[in-house]
Amino acid sequence: MTILWLIEQMWVKPTTGSYTDVVVTANWRCNSVETVGTGDEAKTYAGTAYGSCSFAPPTGSFTPYLDLEPEQVLDWCFANGVNKSAIEANVSLQIQNQINPPVIAPPLPWVPKEIVAKNDAVAKVPTA
Repeated sequence: MTILWLIEQMWVKPTTGSYTDVVVTANWRCNSVETVGTGDEAKTYAGTAYGSCSFAPPTGSFTPYLDLEPEQVLDWCFANGVNKSAIEANVSLQIQNQINPPVIAPPLPWVPKEIVAKNDAVAKVPTA
């Protein structure tokens, strides 16, 4: 399974004290993808989680907006309440639930079954 964290958008205050373009909120996404099987039998499953994280005004060191990297902003998110391991567990569970659904919706037992023939014609099957 591949897990990828992204920063999709950042909100900034144009001026905070002597700083400019101060990030106050970052919108993040965690995507997961897993391919099961090979060749023509391969199926790809995906999970995702999305959220926002807000930050207090900077104290101490400050990185100018144009010098920010996604990893730095994600680290801010993780330090400010975004639970990385819980979110990764959630997107992993989304995939596992697609592979092995914990709940399914079978056809209603009182509805006549239909068979789709090779020519895509639908034939009703008599029920006993």
